[in-house]
Amino acid sequence: MPNPAEFAAAAREADLLIAEVGIWNNPLSPDPQRRKEAVEKCKERLVLADLVGARCCVNIAGSLGERWDGPDPRDVTPEAFHAIVETVRNVIDAVKPTRAKYSIETMPYMVPDGWESSLDLVKAIDRPAFGIHFDPVNIVNSPRRFFDTGGLVREFVDKVGPHITAVHLKDIVLEPRLTVHLQEVRPGLGRFDIAACLRAIHDGLDADMPVLIEHLPSEEEYKEAAAHVRMVAEQAGVPL
Repeated sequence: MPNPAEFAAAAREADLLIAEVGIWNNPLSPDPQRRKEAVEKCKERLVLADLVGARCCVNIAGSLGERWDGPDPRDVTPEAFHAIVETVRNVIDAVKPTRAKYSIETMPYMVPDGWESSLDLVKAIDRPAFGIHFDPVNIVNSPRRFFDTGGLVREFVDKVGPHITAVHLKDIVLEPRLTVHLQEVRPGLGRFDIAACLRAIHDGLDADMPVLIEHLPSEEEYKEAAAHVRMVAEQAGVPL
């Protein structure tokens, strides 16, 4: 594998933007050793992200429960919020990145779960190197939000825009069975307002904002998803 400097140079030569370096662990783990290891990996990945010039190094906030991505009732408590703030500060202050931002992804049942909690985190963490990784489908966690995804995205971008580092683009369906069943699906198979999302990103965020498709099982499905997004963008008059 190339070293980070070689990787960054190759990306620049190919005119490629490195959107993110992922972490995907639990820096709030209730197990002290696992928590320590997770935080150290956060620091290591943020160093890598900064070396290659990625826009962000992304993780979820973490969970105080046994499952790394929740849900757990403790994850929406003031204690969890305080733990997130202290952990993120610890990571950023140890690394002192100059290019990449350490970013937390929006989630359905842990903060940040909307624009309000996103801004609460930005204010509490109080570090320029912190950002919000916006996954709008992840915060479609109620029928009210499901029926107005366009408004949900526009409001989030309007309120949080300067702090958004990257965007995940997916789709979602509300299944007609009790009580509430929301299911992530490939772009084009659900009811998420992709056109409104692309318009909000184009109008409200910087020109280099990365939009990434994820969680698909094959290259063919990624191609189908990308083709659908491009078609929606063209129909909506939004340049990609």
